[in-house]
Amino acid sequence: METPGLVVHGEAEPFSTALRSLINNPQYSDVRFVVGQEQREVFAHRCLLACRCNFFQRLLGMEPGSGVPSPVVLSTVPAEAFLAVLEFLYTNSVKLHYHSVSPMSRGLGGKSWGYKRWEEFMHHVCAEGQGKLPFALQPPTLQVLEVLTAAVEYGLEELRELCLEFVVKVLDVELVCEALQVGVTFGLGPLQERCMTFIEAHSQEVLRTRGFLELSAAALLPLLRSDKLCVDEAELIRAARSWARVGAAVLERPVAEVAAPVVRELRLALLAPAELSALEEQNRREPLIPVEQIVEAWKCHALQRGHAARGALCRRRKGTVPREHHRFLDLRFK
Repeated sequence: METPGLVVHGEAEPFSTALRSLINNPQYSDVRFVVGQEQREVFAHRCLLACRCNFFQRLLGMEPGSGVPSPVVLSTVPAEAFLAVLEFLYTNSVKLHYHSVSPMSRGLGGKSWGYKRWEEFMHHVCAEGQGKLPFALQPPTLQVLEVLTAAVEYGLEELRELCLEFVVKVLDVELVCEALQVGVTFGLGPLQERCMTFIEAHSQEVLRTRGFLELSAAALLPLLRSDKLCVDEAELIRAARSWARVGAAVLERPVAEVAAPVVRELRLALLAPAELSALEEQNRREPLIPVEQIVEAWKCHALQRGHAARGALCRRRKGTVPREHHRFLDLRFK
């Protein structure tokens, strides 16, 4: 008969400290990674990674051959984020940061941007004759989102939840669009909802951020479809034009082509006649919106002529009444 035993526990802190000392420590390591665009060398231990994460178990499953093993190249994850993942795998804890320590960012189109290069690029692309940026220059990298992305890609659910909790706590104007992009890319519904609620309450500030200009079309669409944005439609159209200009410059495609997936969500009938005329003139100089969409907006104005409450219904996106009114008019001409 087996004698019953009692599990006793030593202090957790010394154990965690000892394991933390092994992170990126070449002594006794048996696997070497080359990480990120900067190709940083990172050392680790196969048995620990494999027992903690199925992704690494599959990646490192083959027995190393004789001689010095080749490094494992992980070019898509920034080194700082990868080290945070290792910290979690070794110690079951992680120190998350709002901003990255690194001054470089995986920017538009997968390119890396330093502060100066990003500023010069935006002056060139988005300035409208005044030599000013359409937003405040911000630090290019948000470390917690890089760690969240890595956690999702490596199937680390506990780390993913810790990152999500942190993002929700620190969500602000600077972070929200990049968080929305991560939510859309990886299908994180609750994160998308929290981001959209924040954007609806801080619309004008969000439209001026670098994160807004970096949104993919798939992430921009739910924003443009919202009935609760606190912003005039004219300002939203200007922001969409800046977004399309940046995408066109990075992708080397025409502005109208980049904007095509999203411009149908711009509600031109919410513009005043003078604003619509100005938009039509600008659209001749720099095509953004299909001509037939502008024609539809003029038809809506003709139908609304003499409507005493037009200003209350159509000047802002805030609330569902103007959007429902616009949808009704839109259907009349389709």
